Amino acid sequence: MKIVVIGASGTIGRAVCAALRARGHAVVAASRSAAVRVDVERPDTVDALFATVSGIDAVVCCAASGGLTTVDAGSDEEFTLGLHGKLLGQVLLLRRAVHHLRDNGSVTLTAGTFETPMRGSAFGVLVNSGLEAFVGAAAREMPRGLRVNVVSPGWVRETLAAVGREGGTPAADVARAYVDAVENSGITGRTLIPTVH
Repeated sequence: MKIVVIGASGTIGRAVCAALRARGHAVVAASRSAAVRVDVERPDTVDALFATVSGIDAVVCCAASGGLTTVDAGSDEEFTLGLHGKLLGQVLLLRRAVHHLRDNGSVTLTAGTFETPMRGSAFGVLVNSGLEAFVGAAAREMPRGLRVNVVSPGWVRETLAAVGREGGTPAADVARAYVDAVENSGITGRTLIPTVH
């Protein structure tokens, strides 16, 4: 299969690209810093990507910005930008991808760590729960046998280690959830949560 991976320069994106290539897929690695440049927060770059890459079987979006904040912190502009980047950016990516995928192709999006409320997680709960609900509904509207799923990767071990913390799921195990979403034609409208192997 020919698979576009957006956010390919990040920890998860690199692991996903490696896992897909190891299974024999042709991977187009795209990110804000890769040779193929795309930024989900800028729909014009997504349009440019789809104008230059054809014959796409799957799109995987590992690019998801947004951080921890409380409801009274930061400005409205910061909150809106975060909402656009992680939620609206991926929604608009899906809307564009359906016009460029081959029949029976798939889109895999990325939610995050927070679905359970805790201090500092209000923004994450809003975005992640919203994205998961959107994917569940969008799966019922996809044309031509297309599928859509979302991976909720949780804390990634390599990302935590970079800031001196322990725990998390290894990136290679997180990548397996994305590979499952791409390769398993029976999965659509689902939230996939990686497990440690």
